[in-house]
Amino acid sequence: LESTVAKEKMKELSVLSLICSCFYPQPHPNTIYQYGDMEVKQLDKRASGQSFEVILKSPSDLSPESPVLSSPPKRKDASLEELQKRLEAAEERRKTQEAQVLKQLAERREHEREVLHKAVEENNNFSRLAEEKLNYKMELSKEIREAHLAALRERLREKELHAAEVRRNKEQREEMSG
Repeated sequence: LESTVAKEKMKELSVLSLICSCFYPQPHPNTIYQYGDMEVKQLDKRASGQSFEVILKSPSDLSPESPVLSSPPKRKDASLEELQKRLEAAEERRKTQEAQVLKQLAERREHEREVLHKAVEENNNFSRLAEEKLNYKMELSKEIREAHLAALRERLREKELHAAEVRRNKEQREEMSG
């Protein structure tokens, strides 16, 4: 309650200070101000700003119409059965909370296990696909190489046939001419 009153007074003071500084740019010669249950002293003024000391009057100095805080009502002495019930309820709450924590830990472990399993599975799939792709490329390369070698062999065979034919034709010409 006192802190709320102090906060409200500080808000009023800052607004009041702002308004006063607008109307009166020069400070008032009296450096002590009274605002109800609050006293404000101006400490010093610099180019960077002003500083104030705010003194609040003690709660005993306040007016009698302010409500007096009463102490909380006294509890009656609890019986042994009530204490036992409270202890049992507290034990039950503790067990429930412990079970809930264990359940959350188990769920977290299960989730971690699932994530790890999924990561291993994805890694295996990636490895399998990469291996299949590599095997496909190697097969394709092998087929292309074999086709190229077959084409070279065919050209070489054709050249040899052509050379043999040319030799035969040359020999026939030599026999005819000679």
